[in-house]
Amino acid sequence: MSEILKPMLAALAGEVRSRPPFWLMRQAGRYLPEYRALRAKAGSFLDMCYNPDHAVEVTLQPLRRYDMDAAILFSDILVVPHALGQPLAFQEGEGPKLDPVRNVEDLKRLSRDRFHERLEPVYETLRRLSTALPAHTTLIGFAGAPWTIACYMVEGAGSKEYAHVKRWAYGDPAGFGMLMDLLVEATADYLCTQIEAGAEVVQLFDSWAGVLPAGEFRRWVIEPTRRIVALVKARHPGIPVIGFPRGAGLCYEDYVSGAGVTAVGLDTTVPPLWAARNLQSHVPVQGNLDPIMLAVGGEALRTAAWDILETLSGRPFVFNLGHGVIQTTPPEHVAELARLIKEWPQRG
Repeated sequence: MSEILKPMLAALAGEVRSRPPFWLMRQAGRYLPEYRALRAKAGSFLDMCYNPDHAVEVTLQPLRRYDMDAAILFSDILVVPHALGQPLAFQEGEGPKLDPVRNVEDLKRLSRDRFHERLEPVYETLRRLSTALPAHTTLIGFAGAPWTIACYMVEGAGSKEYAHVKRWAYGDPAGFGMLMDLLVEATADYLCTQIEAGAEVVQLFDSWAGVLPAGEFRRWVIEPTRRIVALVKARHPGIPVIGFPRGAGLCYEDYVSGAGVTAVGLDTTVPPLWAARNLQSHVPVQGNLDPIMLAVGGEALRTAAWDILETLSGRPFVFNLGHGVIQTTPPEHVAELARLIKEWPQRG
């Protein structure tokens, strides 16, 4: 196998090196004082996402502190429904609010006519980042997977029961399938345009994959992901696609075998030894330190990180969290984790 200079790309191509590459979901965000200072000046959260000056700066902030092996575009998964014409606002302390789409009639409010025009600031951010990153740092683009985006679009906000979206999916699968078809096509096109703007890897976040039973999981998580991956690889066959089906549990194996992803992200609940035995012989894995462990720090953090490193580093592996960095995480704990990973080959 030819030597790949960027550690993240090497791992996703199946290489195993002396230490695994690492990055963290939500590595740019509210736990960093420099982010909070910029956020106070920037206006709304969406203003930050759509302002390339701000988005580039926020993406680069954690790299200056911790020298991760990858930078992930600063944006949000809900820019896709927003670009399709669904009104979106982020309310402080409450999260996203959208005008719900709950039936076929409501779908008429959505359109791809100005999709890329509305997302142009995101593409400009990627173009700037592609020339601003250190030579060894991989640039990651991303999107929400169709099921998770549909959850927000139909519920109109976050949810605990997902009653509206499940009722539509279970009771009118043909109608709900029209929404999913729109999201498959728009998401694939969005990811391809991110790649053309400079993204070297793309990740699909399916944050609410775990709320579905197995049969519906195959229909609404695996199959739409498979279609997106096929569309992306048809246009950009050399670009790795990471899938993150959070909460998939025993369905992780079906996801890996059926979705066509290059690598799979593990949530916090997946035992590393189980992943090593059942997933890692098929695809590189990414994960899966508990974000709360990172916030706690100390011996708990060190023990958990070493366990993951010892269990998964023998095969293609990217160190990450099992979900995103939480707001109360002390920045020095992230520095400690970065040190542990970088010193991994010298341990003992």
